[in-house]
Amino acid sequence: MEKLSNHSKVTEIILSGFPSLEHFHILLFLVLLIIYLFIITGNVLIILVIQKMSSLQSPMYYFIAALLCLEICYTAVTIPKMLADLLDKQKKISFTGCLLQAYCLHALGAAECYILIIMAYDRYLAICTPLQYSSTMTTRLYLSLVIACFIGGFISPIIEVILISLLPYCGPNHVENVFCDFPPLISLACTETKLYILVEFVVSAFIILLSFAFVLLSYIRIILVIVKIKSKVGRQKTFSTCGAHLIVVTLFFGSIGFMYLRIAKSDSVDYDRAVGLTYAVFTPLANPFIYGLRNHEIKKCLHRYVQSQLFHTLISKYLKCRH
Repeated sequence: MEKLSNHSKVTEIILSGFPSLEHFHILLFLVLLIIYLFIITGNVLIILVIQKMSSLQSPMYYFIAALLCLEICYTAVTIPKMLADLLDKQKKISFTGCLLQAYCLHALGAAECYILIIMAYDRYLAICTPLQYSSTMTTRLYLSLVIACFIGGFISPIIEVILISLLPYCGPNHVENVFCDFPPLISLACTETKLYILVEFVVSAFIILLSFAFVLLSYIRIILVIVKIKSKVGRQKTFSTCGAHLIVVTLFFGSIGFMYLRIAKSDSVDYDRAVGLTYAVFTPLANPFIYGLRNHEIKKCLHRYVQSQLFHTLISKYLKCRH
C-alpha cells in the first residue's frame, strides 16, 4: 500500500507474516493447521471428560475446564488469520479488525492471568485449609470467580483500545508480526507515542506482575505446608495436584513476560516473531499435554472415556451391519 498523505487515514494494516520462510508457506500452513486442530481437539476432549466423569466433578477441574475454554477462544483469535495469511500474499487486515484482534488477544490473556490466580487460590484452600475447603469453595463461589475473571479480562484492555483508537494514523501501515498487537499499532501512529507506549507497558506490567505475585504467594504458602507433611508419599501426592498448574504458570507468565515486560524494543524482528508464536501458539499447544499427561486423574479418566467411546462406536457399527 502506498504511503498516505498527511490528511488521509490508514484503513488497512499489512502483516509481515513469515517473510524469511516464504518458500515454505505451504509446509508451514500444514504444520500450523495440524497444531491448531490438535489444540482444539485436545482441549475439547479434556473439557468433555471433566464434564462427563463424576470423579472430576470438583472446583479444581472446573477451573481447568474454564482455562481450556479460554485457550480455545484465544487461539481462535490468532491462528485462523495466520493460516489465511500463509495462503495470501497481501496479508491485509482492516485497521478496525486489527485493533479488535489486539483487544481480544489482551482481554483473553488478562482473563487467563485471573483464572491462574483463582486456580492457585483453590489449591491453597484445598491444601492449607482442607477442613473448610468444601464449605468455602462452593459452586456459587466457583461460578462467581470464573465470571469475574472473564469480565475483568474484557475490561482490562479498554484504556489501551481507547487511547490507540484516538491516535492519528496517516503513513506506514506495515506491521512486522504474524498477528496484531498494541505495541506495533502504537508505533505506526503519526505523532509522539512515548506516553502511549508507557501506558501500554504500565497496564500490561500491572496485570502480569500482580497476577504472578498472587500465584507465587499462594504457592509459597502451599510449599510451606507441604514440607511439614511427615509422610514422603503424602508430600508427593499433595504436590502432584499442583504440578500441572505450576508448569502452565511457568510457561504462560514466562512467555508473556518476554513479550510485554521489555522496556526497550528488540532489534530483532525474528526474535519478536518467535516470542509472539510461543505466546500465541506453543503455550496453548502445551496445555492439552500438561493436563492430559501430568494430571493423573484426568489421564485416567481420559483413557477410560476414549475407550468407552470407541466401544460404543464399534457396537453401533456392528448393530448397523447386522440390520
